[in-house]
Amino acid sequence: MTSAAPPRLAGRPATLVIDGRVEAGRALLVPRGELVHGCADVLAEALDALPAGVGRVDLDMGDVVFMDTAGLQFLELLRDHGDRRAVPVTARNWTGQPRRILELLGLDTDAPLHGTPRPRTPEPVRSAVAVERSERLGMLQEEVEQLRQAIASRPVIDQARGVLMALHSCTPDEAWHILREASQLSNTKLRTVAAAVTAGACGDGPPPPPEVRAALRTALERAER
Repeated sequence: MTSAAPPRLAGRPATLVIDGRVEAGRALLVPRGELVHGCADVLAEALDALPAGVGRVDLDMGDVVFMDTAGLQFLELLRDHGDRRAVPVTARNWTGQPRRILELLGLDTDAPLHGTPRPRTPEPVRSAVAVERSERLGMLQEEVEQLRQAIASRPVIDQARGVLMALHSCTPDEAWHILREASQLSNTKLRTVAAAVTAGACGDGPPPPPEVRAALRTALERAER
């Protein structure tokens, strides 16, 4: 069974695909792609396609590469499915940016369904927990917007990651963190830092600006510790 989201733009691939299988009454679903607008609809289609008699639904989230606030709707729908069918549901193996989003929201990355906020009538007086969650959501929106811009510039960023991996024997995740930290330290857009790294790798290319070079050097030193 496979369920795919409609493309965001004509001619572009779906942002989320859910593969799955059912064995001995257990459904294993594997989402691949991004938890963005429309992801809950894709999950609803996958859940509706499950045969009768499924007694457990487990999601392996390891192939989800990006998540924004739509991911909370995805988790809420999954939890509601478990409540309605009275079956256990899990969503485990979060990695990369989606795991960071769960951590930022204060959710258990091994069992995020237990802490996913449900819609509720606003209370007259906001509790300290509500205030803290609101602040975390603000931070989440800011980080997601930064990452959206990064994804829009993915080709040049991927090239820069490749340069760093070749020159400094680092992993893809480490290269990403180096670029991002250099962007923050130099107060320079991530795409600009990536373009400078890529251009500087060419034999006749210009070196990165001094502030970017200094930020990259600091980020590399921290990564090597």
